[in-house]
Amino acid sequence: MKNLFILGSPRKNGNSATMAKTVGNTLLQKQNNSVEYIYLNSLNIQPCQGCGACSKTGDCILEDDMRELSIKTEEADRIFFVSPIYFYSVTAQLKTYIDRCQPQWAKKYLLKKKDNVPLERAGYLLSCAATSGAKLFEGSELIIRCLCDTLHLQYGQPLLIKNAEKENAIQNNTNMIANCITFGNELLKVSDKPKLDIS
Repeated sequence: MKNLFILGSPRKNGNSATMAKTVGNTLLQKQNNSVEYIYLNSLNIQPCQGCGACSKTGDCILEDDMRELSIKTEEADRIFFVSPIYFYSVTAQLKTYIDRCQPQWAKKYLLKKKDNVPLERAGYLLSCAATSGAKLFEGSELIIRCLCDTLHLQYGQPLLIKNAEKENAIQNNTNMIANCITFGNELLKVSDKPKLDIS
């Protein structure tokens, strides 16, 4: 099973990256699992220009790293959208990527085209935040739910960690690391073609 982690933090070794790597390493315990990490901050992805071209063709006119990334997302069985919380939402890097998924939305809802993607795929939100507000993750969950629908992904149970304020906060917290490992182990119980209820 192909597991793709799309990391939105500008910090390559930050707390959200620790979450992703811990889950990824856990998934690698199963021989048929592969793991790939994509750091959006290292890619050339321009913001959506709102030109409307994809509404007519299903293709984006911008030529950048989004083209190759779109192929990777179509081939993945599970996609993990990884981001710290910035102002009660995902990072600018991840939001830019999400906005550039407009062609997939146009193909699905305007042009009624079927993408050649694996069946019964799943998408997950992995997120951490420095504070502990009651509605801290609500905005990010809504965004990722919408994205998963656009990319033909079932929205799986998210992994959300609060109070990760300091550098290496998750790495140095055995309970937080244990939560990440447990999350990965639960995914290992899922069959090769994930059949998950939308939470």
